[in-house]
Amino acid sequence: MKKILITLVCCFLCSTGDCSAADWKDQAVLNLEQSPHAKLHPVPVRAVRLNDGFWKSRQTVTEAKSLPSMLALLEENGVMDNFRRLTGKKKVARRGPLYTDSDIYKWMEAAAWALHNHDDPKLRATIDSLTEEIRAAQEPSGYLNTYWVEERAKDRFQKMQGGHELYCLGHLLQAGVAYYRATGNRNLLSLGEKFVAYLERDFGPGKKPLLTGHPELELALVELYRTTGERAHLDFARYLLSGVERERLSLKDSEVKYMFSGIPFTSRKQIEGHAVRAMYAATGAADYYMETGDAAYLKTLNALWEDTVERKMYVTGGVGSRPQGEAFGEVYELPNQQAYTESCAAIGNWIFNQRMLAITGDAKYADVMERALYNGINSGMSLSGTLYCYRNPLASYGEKIRNPWYTTTCCPPNIERTFLALSGYFYSTSREGVYVHLYDNSAMDWRLESGTPLKLAQKTDAPWGGKTTISVDPARAEEFTLFVRVPAWSKTTKLTVNGKPFAAAVKPNTYAALKRTWKPGDLVGLEFDMQPRFVAANPRVPEDYGKAAVQRGPFVYCVEQPDNTAGPVSDLAFSAAAPLTPEWKAEFLGGIMALTHKGLTWPKPLAGEPLYSFIGEGPGSPTKAADLLLIPYYAWANREPAAMQVWLPLR
Repeated sequence: MKKILITLVCCFLCSTGDCSAADWKDQAVLNLEQSPHAKLHPVPVRAVRLNDGFWKSRQTVTEAKSLPSMLALLEENGVMDNFRRLTGKKKVARRGPLYTDSDIYKWMEAAAWALHNHDDPKLRATIDSLTEEIRAAQEPSGYLNTYWVEERAKDRFQKMQGGHELYCLGHLLQAGVAYYRATGNRNLLSLGEKFVAYLERDFGPGKKPLLTGHPELELALVELYRTTGERAHLDFARYLLSGVERERLSLKDSEVKYMFSGIPFTSRKQIEGHAVRAMYAATGAADYYMETGDAAYLKTLNALWEDTVERKMYVTGGVGSRPQGEAFGEVYELPNQQAYTESCAAIGNWIFNQRMLAITGDAKYADVMERALYNGINSGMSLSGTLYCYRNPLASYGEKIRNPWYTTTCCPPNIERTFLALSGYFYSTSREGVYVHLYDNSAMDWRLESGTPLKLAQKTDAPWGGKTTISVDPARAEEFTLFVRVPAWSKTTKLTVNGKPFAAAVKPNTYAALKRTWKPGDLVGLEFDMQPRFVAANPRVPEDYGKAAVQRGPFVYCVEQPDNTAGPVSDLAFSAAAPLTPEWKAEFLGGIMALTHKGLTWPKPLAGEPLYSFIGEGPGSPTKAADLLLIPYYAWANREPAAMQVWLPLR
């Protein structure tokens, strides 16, 4: 009788177009359970607990410090008053750039992911209160935007290249989906759905033209489709990706290059233009591929990924080298001090590779995710959780880089939502078994795709150490494959199952496939190679030719001036003959594994040497011994503003 009732309820829900409503608690960051071209299916955020360790501490700071301080700043700078003024609740002028609505939506999404980790009635009440204030500003048609109102209402969807109307809507939808999956409450989501219904009614082929000048809505529409089952949302995402409106909108080549929209996505040959827009467009296209299997999309995605990772990505996982236009440069154009590398762009790289990993199960995508997360994203928020980097250069002469607030404050809540949803990126399932992508103390309580309940628990000294034990506890003995990622940075890896060495070869940048009949209490042991290593760039990167960076585990390192008294950091060099020695510093910068190194510097300060000199008459090579201290890149600029270098000459 119970099964009959469940079946009837499910049939009713499907008839209303919401087949997934009965299991909202089981939906992950990406709800890929029914996506026909997704090989991997993420485990829900609430099914994974981060225990004491590196990322738990970052989450704790984000929830305790970042969320309340950022909401206070959003209020102080009039972001919510922009909604209240439309309902007569506040008689104030609109404040901030035209895209400020998206900032409160991202904050609400971050708060929603916090609720996946643990319930907080006060936080729920805050989101509900904000939702009602936003609802009051929504027009009966469904249109919702605090900038394109009053005297600017006539220009709605007339300045699509930079209007950000659809960008804001995309973030509203993502906030609504996250809150729905946290609580089952659709109130916030319904605001976005009403706006989408307005668009789908009035825009598209044979109707008014529409363009996402800043891609974001594409990926949000696909996730809305996964949430509701409404095919119209997926079809509208296809329309936006198709770029069919270029002629109707009279777009110039420079505009479509910069926006990364306006021409068919599948005609793209290289990654270019505004870095965040390009990454979000690629992410939305990857989402679309997972639902349709359109081979032309996958071909383009592979080409764009290769162009990004092989020619245009920083060693930190950051992307977007040019300050002008916050854009990608030409191939190998990767300056260090002038690097723009916006925090949002690194997050775009993270989510693009998340989708590619789900499509393929290939470890190379998880490797890029890890590189971006531990370095280019992690550097974007201070250790205190209240200061942020908009740009993340790889060299600095001491300019102030961290601030509590930016007029364009897209990055802070973007980092917050990333950190608070992080447990949802650690594990995935597939028809074959379960995947382990990231390493930190954590516990998963989920199930195999056969339906068998499964618990995994990591006990590890990662990311500072290389030893990890994974306990595998299925509810009953069952054959499946446990895929454990072997990072690209681990030159040699030891792997055991119940104390016995794993027979097959363990190669870097792969998943070791452990297929066996697993029983409760089974243990997998991993020991990664944590030897610090010098990293060289392709010789075509002119700024890094003859130089090296340092990486240990997932962390890229840098030298910062307060720790190095042998001379200006720009005058320091690495010695290829000297070791890089790890040294744990528990009370320094929140607790880090620093590296000491007997490096080199020039006999005389370079600032006193001629700008140009004939070979043999100039300063020569660095020959003077210099004691160097290296810190993880993410931890720089957490004291006073100071000079910093990632790449140093290697002698």
